[in-house]
Amino acid sequence: MQAAYITLSIIIVIASILLTIVVLLQNSKGGGLAANFATGNQTFGVRQTADFLEKATWTLAGTVIVLCIVATFVIPQRSSRHSNIKNQIEQTVPVESAPEIPVTPVAPEGE
Repeated sequence: MQAAYITLSIIIVIASILLTIVVLLQNSKGGGLAANFATGNQTFGVRQTADFLEKATWTLAGTVIVLCIVATFVIPQRSSRHSNIKNQIEQTVPVESAPEIPVTPVAPEGE
């Protein structure tokens, strides 16, 4: 289970880095990577580049979200550790010879 969680974590980090790169390539005012192509009738021209970057953004964002949700179900459980501590606490024997605390207040020296 732990290997699956580590693998998912690595894939999430890689997808997040790719998502950051794709978002930085875009420019909301028509610039960015899409602005480097001069002609509009190319097979992979301005519009196709913008469409590709938008689809890549949504795909990577969806991938990160889904992988994060899946990773929450794969997180290694540590219930055995908590139950061991709970058992140790429950099995401790109370100490019979505990020191007694004085119940009467001690008068200060100046009085």
